[in-house]
This record gives sequence, structure tokens and C-alpha cells, in this order.
Amino acid sequence: MEWKSICIGAAFMVAAQITTWFQLNSQFVWTWAKDHPWTLIVWPSIPISIFYYFSTKYMVGGFGGVLWPARFLSFGIGVIIFATLVYFLKGEGLNAKTIVSLTLALALMAVQVFWK
Repeated sequence: MEWKSICIGAAFMVAAQITTWFQLNSQFVWTWAKDHPWTLIVWPSIPISIFYYFSTKYMVGGFGGVLWPARFLSFGIGVIIFATLVYFLKGEGLNAKTIVSLTLALALMAVQVFWK
């Protein structure tokens, strides 16, 4: 396991997940976004693709060419980013079901990173 590559890949994944969240969910936060769907569909597509591509490249490389750990780490990062942005931008609080889901996402990530 190569930590530097995993961290670089995780940073790209954070950027991908944040950008994707705004692309898909801005329509529910701001009127401008709801009124300009094609701008949100087209404009962020290339940066999002670049972020996902390099995230996968670095994380799979960091895990020795194995795809599953990178996929589970990406999933966990996505769940955490989504929960954070929904909380701060939509005001949707954390209920028991969401807290359990976040805990499971963290556990999934820990298994992939720390289980040898």
C-alpha cells in the first residue's frame, strides 16, 4: 500500500464529490441553478471526469492495482461529502439513520485502509 498515492487519489475524490454535489443538487438550493440546468450539466462535466479519472488512477495504484479498496474508499468519501454539504447548505440535520449510515461508511473505509 502506497499512502502518498492513496492520499492524492482521495484528494481528487473529494474534489470530484464536491463538484458532483453542486452539479446535481444546486437546483434544490439556488433558483439560478434551477433556471440554468444546461450550464450545470455541461460546464462541470469535464472537471468532474478529470477528478474521477485521476482519483481512480492514484487510489488503485496506491492499493497495488486492486480495484475494490479504491471503490469502497470512494464510496465512503462520497457519503461523507454528501452528508456534510446537505447539512450545511440544505439544513438537513443528522438523524439516527444517517448517523448509522455515516458510521458504516467510515467503518467500510477503515476496513479497506487498515485491514492487511
